[in-house]
Amino acid sequence: MSNFLEQFIDDIKKNVPGYIAVSVTEVSTGVCYVSNSITKDFDPEIASAYNLEVVKAKKNAIKALEIDTKIQDILITLEGQIHIIDVSENGEYFIYMAVDSDKANLGMTRAMLRKYKKDIVKNL
Repeated sequence: MSNFLEQFIDDIKKNVPGYIAVSVTEVSTGVCYVSNSITKDFDPEIASAYNLEVVKAKKNAIKALEIDTKIQDILITLEGQIHIIDVSENGEYFIYMAVDSDKANLGMTRAMLRKYKKDIVKNL
């Protein structure tokens, strides 16, 4: 794992209240570059594989509707958790993060993800 990705994981774990899991995935290949979870029962790589299908489906829907736009992020609210799929501006990568909805600050979490997705495009 590159130093950048190690630092990314450390920063997320330290600075995101309610952090559960995170991963970085390439959209075209489905390759997961890094993943981390605070619990062994939550595999963010498996979640990313399924979330890749969500991203692809949403891109296809945007194309079918002939909307001239790009995905910024996709929020999935579960009972007790929020899952965020934050797609890079160039559409090549996404960060997937799960947080505890009782502890998370959604605005702060989204702001951090926006910062990191720019760094990911520069460093991968």
